[in-house]
Amino acid sequence: MESFARLIHKSYMTYLPTKMPVQFYGLPDGKVYILYAKFFKVGYEKSGLEFVIAEHEEFSFDYEKGQLIQYDSSMNKIHVYSETVDKPNPKIKIINVFRSIKSFAEAFEHLNEKAKKILKNNNIQEKHIEVDADNEESNRKSASA
Repeated sequence: MESFARLIHKSYMTYLPTKMPVQFYGLPDGKVYILYAKFFKVGYEKSGLEFVIAEHEEFSFDYEKGQLIQYDSSMNKIHVYSETVDKPNPKIKIINVFRSIKSFAEAFEHLNEKAKKILKNNNIQEKHIEVDADNEESNRKSASA
């Protein structure tokens, strides 16, 4: 399976509310996504494991260059080391919670599929832009003739 989501950082001790490993990924849409697992209570003395995909709202990712970017208070872009993404009091937005998934590999498949769709949509948009530019050029040539 080809990997479209790029691993930025993996941490076993994190500031997020979990005792499990946390993985940070960069996707082609320029966003940083967090994949982590945590326990939830099902019933009396029963618990389960849920996998969470969240968006980190304080960072972006330059997919082509593979660079992590942090926004400072004045909204300036600052290139930072990958470990910086795991910081105290992160601002995150939960995108999906999966309780039927049994492993990080299955959860990653969902994130990787999202990255694949984003790349596919970007390629389609780029082709439309190229076709539009070709059409404009041919219209100019026919108008001047």
